[in-house]
Amino acid sequence: MLRILLVEDEENIRETVKLNFELENYEVVATANGRQAIKLANEQHFDVMVFDVMLPEVDGFQICEQIRLTNRETPIIFLTAKDTPQDRILGLKKGADDYLTKPFVFEELMLRVRRLIERTSKSPEVQLERFTFGNNNVNFATFEAKGNPGTFMLTKKEAMLLKLLTERRGEVVSRQQILQSVWGYDVYPSTRTIDNFILSFRKYFEEDPKNPRHFLSVRGVGYKFME
Repeated sequence: MLRILLVEDEENIRETVKLNFELENYEVVATANGRQAIKLANEQHFDVMVFDVMLPEVDGFQICEQIRLTNRETPIIFLTAKDTPQDRILGLKKGADDYLTKPFVFEELMLRVRRLIERTSKSPEVQLERFTFGNNNVNFATFEAKGNPGTFMLTKKEAMLLKLLTERRGEVVSRQQILQSVWGYDVYPSTRTIDNFILSFRKYFEEDPKNPRHFLSVRGVGYKFME
């Protein structure tokens, strides 16, 4: 199920938009608070984010700017009463992919969200099936890999985690994002499980597993893959 982060401080609008997205089979996480929105965006995976601009504590422009420091991939659309050309330009400069002004018709918002998700899903990185780095090669379609042990088979979870990290290479991926993307949203294993997977990847693919070049730990945050 595709997930949407909705940030809107007007309760009637927030609940109406949330309900309509849910009727279209989207999972919606909604908040009225800008700081909470940044926390959610950093800790969870979303397929698209919908932000109001005028919010308590941190406004939508600041949220977008903050998120874009670490996440350039997830589509962001502003849904706001701020409708001047200067507002639109500022929103796009901050990193938004689209800008819709209030009052609005939900069908238009839905079409814009679908377009952004479709555009993202066609990205070559999302469709990655084979990946080569150093002397290593991975086929994500068959789970076959070539590394230090020679040719071997990855487990499904290993392939899913490795694919997530390589698709977001150069970007820090939090433990929370890994747990949600690989294990799902309802039942999480211990975060130590991820540590063990990373240790396995280092044994499989690093020239010197004790001094990794590809699978890097970011203390207190998560992991990063570097080519």
